[in-house]
This record gives sequence, structure tokens and C-alpha cells, in this order.
Amino acid sequence: MRQPLIAGNWKMNLGLKEAVSLISELKKVKPNKAEMLICPPFVDLPAASEMVQGTHIQLGAQNMYPEEKGAFTGEISPAMLKELHCRYVICGHSERRHIMGESDEFIHRKVVSALAHGLTPILCTGETAEQRNEGRTEEIIREELETALFNIPSEQAETIVIAYEPIWAIGTGVAATAVDAQAVAHFIRGELTRLYGETTAEKIRILYGGSVKAANIEDFMAQKDIDGGLIGGASLKAAEFKEIYEKV
Repeated sequence: MRQPLIAGNWKMNLGLKEAVSLISELKKVKPNKAEMLICPPFVDLPAASEMVQGTHIQLGAQNMYPEEKGAFTGEISPAMLKELHCRYVICGHSERRHIMGESDEFIHRKVVSALAHGLTPILCTGETAEQRNEGRTEEIIREELETALFNIPSEQAETIVIAYEPIWAIGTGVAATAVDAQAVAHFIRGELTRLYGETTAEKIRILYGGSVKAANIEDFMAQKDIDGGLIGGASLKAAEFKEIYEKV
């Protein structure tokens, strides 16, 4: 059985004092069978790393550069993240793809590098409103998955987390319906089965992200192929994130 994962992507929010305050509240949450993950901004990671050691809270990063070191001004390496005891790293978030211009091929390099350094990639995939209206959702997701997972062996692939985030639902307050989200998650599971076989595909966790909150998390978690959430705005509020985690 796949362990549920509730991941908070803080994006470019919460300075150090705010981060410390939020983590202090999350540490009071009673752990359950689900996994709790926070992905703070880079500047918060050292303090967050110290605070979550020995707790039920896992630590992840929002991004990384796919090289161990070098002349890459402003970037952070996977080795640096490992030193801070990060376990996860988000790769291919739509904001990186569409605002920062990251290509499928570049995201593939990140996934490969993360795995090589013992980090678990949370690989994001999803369609724009225009692509959805054109009936291209499956085409877009298939292409993103095939490129990002190219030549990655089954034993590594089964550790990856896939996050389906319809771009039209991110930060808009308009979430996909649970039925719609399940349909795409089921398609993703089918693509993973095609690439790796059913045994591996059944081990891979698929998250839904896009205006997830306490009021709708149970609907998503009731779906067969959805194993958790990648949560933005709601992860910035201790009470809301706590309620989401406890409902899961």
C-alpha cells in the first residue's frame, strides 16, 4: 500500500521568522500514517533542517540545479540540499516551466541528478487551460513524463513521486473536481505501467495539486490513484495544513 504524502510548497513566501513560527506549530501535530513534507524557500532550509530533525516532518526543496558544483551563479546543488538533510526536491513545477522557461529536457537532467544524489524528485506535470480546452491533456502529460523519465531504470523510478498539477487550477481557487483529477491520475498510472510495468507503476505515488484545501482534500484522497497533495497557499497556514494532514 502506498503511503499518503501531504507536501507543502511554500513557494516564495515566509521569511525566516515566519518559517520558524510555522514549523513550531507543525511540530505539535500528532503524526499519523501519512507523511508530512514541507518545502520552504532556500533561505529557510538551514533553520528548518535543524527544527525538523527527529520529528515526523520531512524536508524538501523547491528546486535545484542539476550539477554538484560550479559556476552557476544563484543556483543550489543537490549536494547542498543533501547536506541540509533534504529528502525531497520538486522538479518541473509549472512555474519553473512557464515563468522560468525550463524545458522538459532540463527537467529530465534535474530528475537524474536528484536520484544520483539520493534525493526523491517530486516530478510535476500538468496542462494549461488552453491545452485542456483543445483536448491535449493526455498528450502534454505523456510527453512530459516520457522526457523526464527517459532512461531512468525501474528501481529508481519506483521511488519518484509524480504530482499532477493542472496549471489552470494553481493558485486560482478553482480546483479540478475529484473525478477529473482521478481520471488524469489514472492516465498517469497507465503511462507508468506502459513505461515500467504494473508492479513498478503501483509503487509510485501520485499527488494532486491545485487549490487543495481542508474542505476538498478528502474528496481527492477517496480516489484510487491519488496518494496525497502538493499544496501551495493552504500550506502557509498552520491550522489549515494541520487539518489537511489529519483528514488524510
